[in-house]
Amino acid sequence: MAHHVLQMPVGEAQARALRTGDTVTFSGSLFGIRDATQIHMFDRGRKARFDMRGHAVIHTAPNVRKVPASNECPVGYQPVCVGTTTSDRMERFTRPLMAQYGVRFVIGKGGLREASADAFRELGGAYLAIIGGTAALETTWIERILDVDLDDLNPESLWHFQVRDFGPLLVAMDSHGGSIYERVREVAAGKRAAALAALGVKA
Repeated sequence: MAHHVLQMPVGEAQARALRTGDTVTFSGSLFGIRDATQIHMFDRGRKARFDMRGHAVIHTAPNVRKVPASNECPVGYQPVCVGTTTSDRMERFTRPLMAQYGVRFVIGKGGLREASADAFRELGGAYLAIIGGTAALETTWIERILDVDLDDLNPESLWHFQVRDFGPLLVAMDSHGGSIYERVREVAAGKRAAALAALGVKA
């Protein structure tokens, strides 16, 4: 297991260097995205104006405060609490995010499924897991909100964050077919089978 310190954006080779069980900390840009954002982008044909090639997206609908625009708050939004939501319901958007927008990493909690694993393997990307309930800490890694797009969907806008030392995050799915979620399922299935066998119950 290795720890990777990245400056965003990254190339395919850097993404493929990550292995399940590694950790990642990065600085630069991060894009916040959620259900409504992606429904409008991919189901309703709205084109996002941000260049996300080589970047990470995080599944979030942040709590923000409207303030006068300034150097610290260029578009008049200040981050209050930027938490992470469960990724599974956004499974179908992983491939278009990577294929159409060049996204390399998806950050969330709870993991993704086989279609996303295939996209990571074919296109060169990874799923970076964050622990649920750490929104207060996570927010301290965000220096400011640089820009926002599709803001009629607020708080499920497309957010452009500037971050420093964001992480460490766990590489939970990699571009080589590795997945901690599959390993957990396999171990759990084995323990279940053993418990049933010990009880004399046929599975």
